[in-house]
Amino acid sequence: MRHRHGYRKLGRTSAHRKALLANLSISLIEHGKIETTAVKAKELRSYVEKLITVAGKGDSNAHRAVFASLQSKTATKKLVEEIAPQYVERQGGYTRITRTRIRRGDATTMAFIELV
Repeated sequence: MRHRHGYRKLGRTSAHRKALLANLSISLIEHGKIETTAVKAKELRSYVEKLITVAGKGDSNAHRAVFASLQSKTATKKLVEEIAPQYVERQGGYTRITRTRIRRGDATTMAFIELV
């Protein structure tokens, strides 16, 4: 039983899960909107919103912290210099999840996740 467990395992090892969330985050930052499964989108939401909060400071330590999670120079630069300053006045809730369809192959719920 889950009993208030803090995150979703997504059927992956911890290293695979970390890589998955980093890659989904990079795609979301670069494109602004991506389609993924609803469960991955819900897990990605908390991951990205924490990154945006850290990036909101805008100093060199913010660059280092975001780069440590993403390992992508272009995504880090875009997040810290372009995206995060838009949300300085906002108290969280930087993303929106919209359920779209049922995937034909395995009947899982798909969703768009986008930056608000």
